Amino acid sequence: RNAPENSIQAIENCIKMGVDIVEIDVRMTKDSVLVLMHDSELNRTTTGKGKISEWTLDSLNTIFLRNGQYRATRHKIPTLEEAMLISKGNILVNLDKCSDYMDLAHIVLEKTGTVGQVIFKGLKDINMVRKQYGGLLDEIIYMPIIRKTTPQLDSHVDDFITEYKPVAFEVLYNTDDSPMFEVITTIKKSGSRIWVNTLWESLCGQHDDDFAVSNPDDSWGWVIKHGANMIQTDRPELLLKYLRKKGLHE
Repeated sequence: RNAPENSIQAIENCIKMGVDIVEIDVRMTKDSVLVLMHDSELNRTTTGKGKISEWTLDSLNTIFLRNGQYRATRHKIPTLEEAMLISKGNILVNLDKCSDYMDLAHIVLEKTGTVGQVIFKGLKDINMVRKQYGGLLDEIIYMPIIRKTTPQLDSHVDDFITEYKPVAFEVLYNTDDSPMFEVITTIKKSGSRIWVNTLWESLCGQHDDDFAVSNPDDSWGWVIKHGANMIQTDRPELLLKYLRKKGLHE
């Protein structure tokens, strides 16, 4: 909200605020360079148009990122390498939309010395995750995403706890009487943390960021009371102020 999305400025702002984790999205250019971009097309967030996969890195350097009001800025599209160098030693990074480019991403993370600083998330079961990530799974931080419709939910969670011991699970629930709260209890007993996404209401039982602006206790306070000890938000400054006021963040 205070910088173009997926910009170096956005990452730097998070570091200065004291945010613990920043999420960035990864796409690949025509010449196989990984860059930061949420959409597969440039139209919404840049002054360019078309699919990012049809642009080379040099051609991308001729356009600019747009801000939240769709105005052009002076910010350029960063490469993943540039983003990881800024983040190195300063903030954890959740790499989203990266599963199709794992080999290339691993090269960048090795080059920048940031392999252990990156979080990957996904909906697959432990066997599919091991097949996808191979030996890299033991180097990175992997977080399973679970929801009511996860196939064989209980065994899915138990298998991850037994075979991988995730640092955290991301738990999605769309009502505040969801059966997911029983699963949250099981996960917390195992020692894993609970990540809740409050970006929009369907992910957190209607206790979302927009609601938190006027009712933080009924939004962030509610998800914390119901097990969350990691919160994904689009309003990091407000959330940090709230957590610090409650003595829940340094």
